[in-house]
Amino acid sequence: MKKVFVLVVLFILPVVAYLFFASGVNNFGKLPILTENIKDVSSLNTEVTFANKISILGFLGSNVEVKKGAAFNLNQKIYKQFFEFKDFQFVMMVPVGAEDKVEELKKELGGLVNIDKWNFVFADTSKIQNVFNSLQTNIKLDSNYSTPYVFIVDKDISLRGRTSDEDEGTKYGFNANSVAELNNKMEDDVKIILAEYRMALKKNAANR
Repeated sequence: MKKVFVLVVLFILPVVAYLFFASGVNNFGKLPILTENIKDVSSLNTEVTFANKISILGFLGSNVEVKKGAAFNLNQKIYKQFFEFKDFQFVMMVPVGAEDKVEELKKELGGLVNIDKWNFVFADTSKIQNVFNSLQTNIKLDSNYSTPYVFIVDKDISLRGRTSDEDEGTKYGFNANSVAELNNKMEDDVKIILAEYRMALKKNAANR
């Protein structure tokens, strides 16, 4: 029996471990594309674009103060971990008229971390709705043109998410009101897409 146990430990377990991690690479090596060619915010603000950036897109709405909790959750759980990556950014859409409220929010967020990569795009509500509609999700904006959900947009201006989430099936966005969802799902997905682009850069460098 001891010999059998030793053989299992030495030979069979490593094979099982290899198969497990190999399947993990296949399943989680790339974050699925859910919607291609979404509307770029550069048409609303020439200083901000989704192109060649990994963006976290949010819709704060006109009642910015109501979304402070979600903003702080994102700042602490997602932004602080990843803002040092060169091509990473936050893009928050806000209706025209809420500029003063955003300035207050920026001051509060900036007391915790450098917020240079928090971008706020102000636009008419119809144009905000157009950008949101281009995501083609099962989520809706409320009457203030806001949602607690945020979205991952890749460098090719496509929406990324999950096609087989254990709770929702197709998962288009992440509820910033839920610290658990940011910790258990969104953080993992941001890591995946960053790793995907790092691998692509390494591959391109090796091919040269």
